[in-house]
Amino acid sequence: MRASAFHLSTTKEAPNDAEIISHQYMMRSGMIRKLAGGIYSYMPLGLRVIRKVEAIVRQEMNDAGALELLMPVVQPAELWVESGRWEQYGPELLRVKDRNGRDFVLQPTSEEVITDIARNEIQSWRQLPVNFYHIQTKFRDERRPRFGIMRGREFTMKDAYSFDRNIAGAQESYRIMFDAYQRIFSRVGLMFRAVSADTGSIGGSQSHEFQVIADIGEDLIVYDPNSDYAANIELAVAPCLIAQRAEPVHTMNKVHTPGVKTCESLATFLSLPLSQTVKSIVVVTEPADQPVEVHLLMIRGDHELNEVKLGKLPGFEIGFRLANEDEILNHFGATPGSLGPVGLTHKQAGATQPARIIADLTVANMHDFVVGANETDFHLQGVNWLRDLPEANLIADIRNVVEGDQAPSGKGTLSIQRGIEVGHVFYLGTKYSKALNATFLDETGKPALMEMGCYGIGVTRIVGAAIEQSHDARGIIWPRAIAPFEVVVCALGWGKSEAVREASLALYNRLVADGVDVILDDRDQRPGVMFAEWELIGVPLRVTIGDRGLAQGQFEIVHRANGETLLVNTDDAYTQVLEELNQMTA
Repeated sequence: MRASAFHLSTTKEAPNDAEIISHQYMMRSGMIRKLAGGIYSYMPLGLRVIRKVEAIVRQEMNDAGALELLMPVVQPAELWVESGRWEQYGPELLRVKDRNGRDFVLQPTSEEVITDIARNEIQSWRQLPVNFYHIQTKFRDERRPRFGIMRGREFTMKDAYSFDRNIAGAQESYRIMFDAYQRIFSRVGLMFRAVSADTGSIGGSQSHEFQVIADIGEDLIVYDPNSDYAANIELAVAPCLIAQRAEPVHTMNKVHTPGVKTCESLATFLSLPLSQTVKSIVVVTEPADQPVEVHLLMIRGDHELNEVKLGKLPGFEIGFRLANEDEILNHFGATPGSLGPVGLTHKQAGATQPARIIADLTVANMHDFVVGANETDFHLQGVNWLRDLPEANLIADIRNVVEGDQAPSGKGTLSIQRGIEVGHVFYLGTKYSKALNATFLDETGKPALMEMGCYGIGVTRIVGAAIEQSHDARGIIWPRAIAPFEVVVCALGWGKSEAVREASLALYNRLVADGVDVILDDRDQRPGVMFAEWELIGVPLRVTIGDRGLAQGQFEIVHRANGETLLVNTDDAYTQVLEELNQMTA
């Protein structure tokens, strides 16, 4: 490929809406062009990267025994109604009608369609196990698309679906995909962690996320530096920080706290550690055909509620919401900021049901703590369990882990880092096969539900994540495996020097013949402009050929990652380029 025949369109400035590095550099390097909010055209340079990611994914999936097919972007609503997700999925599911008024969706994922294929194609246990995958466009109508392709509405994803006869087989399929994902992300050249995760809207009972380590990541990863333990913060176990509840020291005392609405301001007002305060959060559940239930959650002042953990507690699987002002006043007689668990039985006049108290593990072992007095602008100091209020109705882990919490192994403390989710594997069980009646005849001739797994990789998100993880002030630093080109040969004075043209073409042709993905820059630009452009684009290796170097019998080789510069004899340049490439992670 010659640069003069390739579409290169770089800019010095990024658009104002490009908030993060990957978005800025992809726009500046001409990899993508915005069409609408969260929707981008992939230009030739960007598409080369995507195709390289797809090739690695496809090879590893095929080697793992998965079979490629292709499912449509547009799916009939009937399948989503049948699975129950037509209403459950939420506004991210783009619903459309055809000319006959029939409902369709633009697929965000393909569990329904693949299960429909399986129930029609698989009849016998002899056809199992099987794993189907495709690489296809997805659409999720994000409320606020941002960060370029990192949180766009249209994107490319690889999703695979395994079908097995039993749980043991499904777990083996899960392991095979987990291992394949490890190989994929290693080959792509990313630093990543596989972490235990919540199953979210996909459902199922087991899942792992593959997180690329990056400061811009929206996810928080909790890990133990001394073991293999790693989990998304939504799922990470937060231990009780107090081994045993101490005896009361102080009497309970009501204090006037005018204008104090947060635990931080309360701790400052009373000159107490934030860890001695307890925040009260009121949530509501609405069981079908039953009265509204109000719950008071108690979290230590320096901790945060983990809504995913709360949603897994008995009675919360149906969903929950924050209480409104009327509900709070009805149950507590005070405004938010002054709420607490003491004396609730005396404030239930007119309430449909008393509030249920749920205490975090750490709060359950606290003593002499501070809570709201259920009287606006008043708090209670020196509050103790049993003496001043009964034990909580439920004691559970409902908080986020914080840096320094004890690790599950008990041998160290937990650390937290940010990550970008680029892959997710789920064990689904019979969630979809039961809903869509996907059965097979087992060895006894009886119908049985297929056990399923689901495995996704964000192909286009990998591109953005790679940039976030590896860049500098000059531009992108690509891993060799997914760089748009592995080598750029910069011919200085191409139009003026026959010697430069001959030497550049000779090296270029030898590299092409050896299978190196190389581009020859024959555009006669000034050296500084040319070099800056390729540094922005991020090609791993640059070879510079000019009359001055040729006069000394030398080519210049520059590594994009570290700026290392080598001057090599012209006769050795070809061998040296191959050696430098082989030393990179491919």
